Amino acid sequence: MSPKTNYSLDPAAAVNRTRRTLLQALPLLVAAPYSMAQGSSTPIAVSKLHSFQIRVADVARSVKFYQDLFGSPIQSRQGETICLRIGAGPHFFSIAPLGAGEQPRISQIGLSVANFDVDDVIAQLRQHGISRGEVPTTGQDPLSMAMRYWINERGQSVGGSSDGSRDLYFADIEGIHYQLSAQDHCGGGGDLGNICSNVEAAPGEGLFRLLDLSHFTTFLANRDRANEFITSTFGKEFQAYQGPGSPVIGVGDGVQFLMYVGGSQAGQPAQAGRIDHTCFSMQGFDVDTVLTRLTDYGLSARQDPANTQPLMHWVSMRMPNRGGAEGGSPELYFSDPDGIRMQLQDPGYCGGGGYLGDSCPPLA
Repeated sequence: MSPKTNYSLDPAAAVNRTRRTLLQALPLLVAAPYSMAQGSSTPIAVSKLHSFQIRVADVARSVKFYQDLFGSPIQSRQGETICLRIGAGPHFFSIAPLGAGEQPRISQIGLSVANFDVDDVIAQLRQHGISRGEVPTTGQDPLSMAMRYWINERGQSVGGSSDGSRDLYFADIEGIHYQLSAQDHCGGGGDLGNICSNVEAAPGEGLFRLLDLSHFTTFLANRDRANEFITSTFGKEFQAYQGPGSPVIGVGDGVQFLMYVGGSQAGQPAQAGRIDHTCFSMQGFDVDTVLTRLTDYGLSARQDPANTQPLMHWVSMRMPNRGGAEGGSPELYFSDPDGIRMQLQDPGYCGGGGYLGDSCPPLA
């Protein structure tokens, strides 16, 4: 039998002791719902990478930049936010204005779900330890939304339906925001945001033809925890490794993936994670051609990896120690007018080996 703890009769001391105990337990309380839910939960049937959002200083400037590069039509409008189509659609990326105190960034990852039903998916999120929260306010600490879901009901003033288009979001334990949607979600009207009847053509064809989304890379305090959470919540598996302990999570088509990099900090994170970059797949990927066109458009070659400014381009050679080819698999990046990082790759790029990174044989 354990001896009884002899608590002080001093009320202030008792309050302080209780406060310390609660603070020490917070990391466990945050992780507990997720870990307790694993035995009885069913995976959410995520089918593809579907969308993402960037927050920028000047929406019109960014829309012009991306339309100049990709010839992407405006698929829908959500008030001040503009949704640009990727490839044949309905996949898209939205360009939203910065709120007070915000920095330019990739603010969310969108995933489509087979046979999507808002209420059914909410029930599954709850099985995975994610509870209901309120719609975040501008500038709110992302960690305050950790392991919460919320519904943003978009009215007609922001491109939704008269009854409100129900956009479903959740945040993981490190505050990364995800949107879950129907496979035909286009950022428009209708209950599921799948009505986009006023597509606006781009002024020109663009320098490159986008085909689809390729992947997202996210920096976190604890990458292993994220890998476990994502594979369990969505029923996905590792598709390749970019070095020991650096797996990529296949989204289901053998090409698209999610990658989480960072440390192994246990417990509650001290700061929110960060979506580092998005990658597009493009037709006719050729490193020299892409770099030449970016340079001709006005981007400059990055000279110092520690000093990435807006409107730069660079190539990173992923070597065999990171799962690349002998001599390196070229990975091509650029920064937009706000310094947000983007990547362009071949349609077959799966995060694996080979010169184009398109070799992802089944893992043993």
